[in-house]
Amino acid sequence: MLQCLEGIGKLIDCFVQSFDIEVFKHIQGLKDPETIASETIFSVSEVEAMYELFKNISSAVIDDGLINKEEFQLALFNTNKMESLFVDRVFDLFDTKRNGLLGFEEFACALLVFHPNAPIDDKIEFSFQLYDLKQKGFIGRQEVKQMVVATLAECGMNLSDDVVGSIIDKTFEEADTKHDGKIDKDEWRSLVLRHPSLLKNMTLTYLKDIKTSFTSFVFHSEVEDT
Repeated sequence: MLQCLEGIGKLIDCFVQSFDIEVFKHIQGLKDPETIASETIFSVSEVEAMYELFKNISSAVIDDGLINKEEFQLALFNTNKMESLFVDRVFDLFDTKRNGLLGFEEFACALLVFHPNAPIDDKIEFSFQLYDLKQKGFIGRQEVKQMVVATLAECGMNLSDDVVGSIIDKTFEEADTKHDGKIDKDEWRSLVLRHPSLLKNMTLTYLKDIKTSFTSFVFHSEVEDT
């Protein structure tokens, strides 16, 4: 289970590594960064820096100002050939408008949950939704197995069915306190609070000051932070 959540952390790392930070020097086309900043914990400069990252990813295949799943996967794995349950699930969680495309606001809000200052409840909710593949409000054994197997495969690991089954058994033995064969939100929250390491990779420290990480993006900032 921890390996699946580690994959989320690697997601943003792959975004950062997928582009040349010297390519973009000017902010163009960003609409009202002050409004986005006012609705999040990001500053105006940080919003602008994220926008430059967004522009590069969204123009990888079709330069339309939106990120489709192919571009999303290219940013993750530098390939659009591999089917990935993990990519599908994370993309679906980012795609709050359910139109198969990510706009900038969706992108910024998705990154928000990884911010060091984001509420822990938001991190717990996101991680729960990652496993709730059927969106029924609980996590079943088969869903945990699907995510564990898929994530291990993407990491080049191939564990036997017995080992995977043992991992799932131990997870449910501890988490399923109601003994009904599923993990609901309250049980998931209790599990995570007992094992904070499950959320370790839900926090990306450099998001606390993304404008320092991507200095070139905000060199020509058009709006002053308030």
